[in-house]
Amino acid sequence: MNRNLALEFVRVTEMAAIASARLMGRGDEKAADQAAVDAMRAMLDSVDCDATVVIGEGERDEAPMLYIGEKVGSGKGPELEIALDPLEGTTVCATGGYNSISVMAIAEKGNFLHAPDTYMQKIAVGREGRGLIDINESAKENLRRLAEAKKCRIADLTAVVLDRPRHKELIFEIREAGARIQLIGDGDVSAAIACCEPNSGVDILFGIGGAPEGVLAAAALRCMGGDFQGILKPRNEEEIIRARKMGIADIKKVFKLDDLARGNVMFVATGVTTGNFLNGVKFKSWGAVTHSIVMRSSSGTVRHIEAEHHFDTKPRY
Repeated sequence: MNRNLALEFVRVTEMAAIASARLMGRGDEKAADQAAVDAMRAMLDSVDCDATVVIGEGERDEAPMLYIGEKVGSGKGPELEIALDPLEGTTVCATGGYNSISVMAIAEKGNFLHAPDTYMQKIAVGREGRGLIDINESAKENLRRLAEAKKCRIADLTAVVLDRPRHKELIFEIREAGARIQLIGDGDVSAAIACCEPNSGVDILFGIGGAPEGVLAAAALRCMGGDFQGILKPRNEEEIIRARKMGIADIKKVFKLDDLARGNVMFVATGVTTGNFLNGVKFKSWGAVTHSIVMRSSSGTVRHIEAEHHFDTKPRY
């Protein structure tokens, strides 16, 4: 993949972030998400590539745009696969909370796991924990290994967990081990990425969230040198059947980083609301300022981009 494509794709997440940020705190999740989808879809058509959405807004019959299997891009250029979430953290954006982002991951054809829309048990760490985590081990054992690698006490570590009833026992175990916990309402892609950011205050992610978001998180962590493991947690027989139709024979398989995102991967994200590693959209009298991150696995390059968008020359917005 041409490295210049990464800068083309960041324009896509910037516009989706601006569109959804206009509805921040308005209490309408669907409107914020739709605004992000519409902006992302419009901008994707300007990128010279022949891409297929493999992680998107749902099946074709359920999503008017950016559905799984949809072709995007100009139709000219490299064949790519795209995993995307126009607005990760819809509830967060609608309530004016922290850590909502617009996010995309891009790979060459055949290099993303085509994850079904079901749950996934996850564990994620930054560079210092790479190769040490084991999702089949207890939270306490994984915390012990990470503390040893970081040359600190378990009490110095912070685990990030989605605040859900299903995590009651997990939260108890982490607290019993002595670690601190940051509970989040939504947005475990940004939480996983925060594990790789030295100044985020987050060390490890535990818990069950969306499987498609697991692919996005794995793509980012692969670029940043972190680590990730996941196990599908289907809620019913229908989801098991769907997973098998998408090529997943072993429902209990432990998916490691390279199972989820292989080869040359790019990852781009723009903050919608301020979070652990990205600032949210700031509107000005003349336009808006966005903060984005652009990453490539082939070089390990991580770029932070602050952009000014002048609406008098961008009438679309």
